[in-house]
Amino acid sequence: MRYLSDYFNQHGIDQSLVARFEQYFDMLVEWNEKFNLTAITDLEQVEQKHFLDSLLGAELIPNGSKICDVGSGAGFPSIPLAIIRPDCNFTLLDSLNKRITFLSAVKDALNLTNCTCIHTRAEDYACNYREAFDVCVARAVAPLPTLLEYCIPLLEVGGKLIAYKGSGADEEISLSSRAMQVLNCKISRKVDTCLPNGDKRILVEIIKTQPTPKAYPRGKNKPRTNPII
Repeated sequence: MRYLSDYFNQHGIDQSLVARFEQYFDMLVEWNEKFNLTAITDLEQVEQKHFLDSLLGAELIPNGSKICDVGSGAGFPSIPLAIIRPDCNFTLLDSLNKRITFLSAVKDALNLTNCTCIHTRAEDYACNYREAFDVCVARAVAPLPTLLEYCIPLLEVGGKLIAYKGSGADEEISLSSRAMQVLNCKISRKVDTCLPNGDKRILVEIIKTQPTPKAYPRGKNKPRTNPII
């Protein structure tokens, strides 16, 4: 994994951790045959579009953070982040139990004691874990107005959402002004970057400024079917 090795050299990360990513890749390909976890299974593409992409947010995460990955899917971005950030604790949420089964197997195989995998919907989880996290991360989950309603209630005041977005980020941001006003959050920075293959990536960092009104998040899939716009 030459791209990961280069990334580790640039950031002073122990090269021995590459072996964990190799094991993760092997499990992803094996389980994908029965669980349909990802459309990308080529090693070089997984390395760039899943692993390196996930690690883009690592430097935005404060030391010792409690992090919630909303809509973890096959474990991106939380599993790669958990491998290189053992100082942080990660809670991985997904609404499909088969994904949680896979994530739990990866956690055990890679001995990621800083991860907890939970089968639930974000809006249900927020009923009992409001303001429980320092950071939320989310990648390829939902448009930003919907994502804000999923994530902001989980954050403590002053906590941040790191939303992984592509070239359509600016359009999503323009649609999110009302949601940010209602949910009491604001954009603190937008990081434009790209993968080694040239694919554009944008990290949108959103800070929670005040407690979220108790009416949010709404249930019955309303954040997705009737977003705040």
